[in-house]
Amino acid sequence: MHPTTWEKVDRYIEERLIPYDPVLEKALAANQQASLPPYDVTPGQGKLLHLFARMMGARRILEIGTLGGYSTIWLARALPQDGVLITLELEELHARVARANIASAQLEDKVDVRIGSALDQLAMLEAEGVEPFDLIFIDADKPNNPGYLQWALKLSRPGTVIIGDNVIREGEVTNKLTQDARVQGVQRFFELMSEESRIEATAIQTVGSKGYDGFSLGIVTG
Repeated sequence: MHPTTWEKVDRYIEERLIPYDPVLEKALAANQQASLPPYDVTPGQGKLLHLFARMMGARRILEIGTLGGYSTIWLARALPQDGVLITLELEELHARVARANIASAQLEDKVDVRIGSALDQLAMLEAEGVEPFDLIFIDADKPNNPGYLQWALKLSRPGTVIIGDNVIREGEVTNKLTQDARVQGVQRFFELMSEESRIEATAIQTVGSKGYDGFSLGIVTG
């Protein structure tokens, strides 16, 4: 099936199930104007994250990888009045754009954008003694995915849902000879999930306007 069909189907779904949202559209436009990489989730994926958070009644969400805050807004909108979302971003420019987008969405009271290496920030969260998170979304640099998963488990509780984005890499995840550090990071991510007794997981392949990829979904069991 041709990729243009995937794009048409994405548009069909969006037109019927995802009403036009000026705040989200403004966020995407701001990201583009700031020349941020076009790595935002699609509207359909963003709403899927939103629904996951609502279905599980998430009160505390951790996002590893903010970019311009598009997925952050989708997730934060699912939180109850006393909910909180902590999102980690390496690049100061990305964080600055994200904060403006989050403020435009009137969610700044619920979202804490932290700047710096995610691995360092995760260690700081542990040192702060933060409460476990209900939902953790991993969508940052793929070579560090194994480390992010290990930290996600430390900052979780039984029942926490951990979602990993971009884990299929156009099928390259099956390439045992790959020299791509991003693919290698995802492969080790899968290996850790298979070895780790504290998480039960699966992964889904996806196609759409962003091409061929997929996400993993796991629940912490102990």
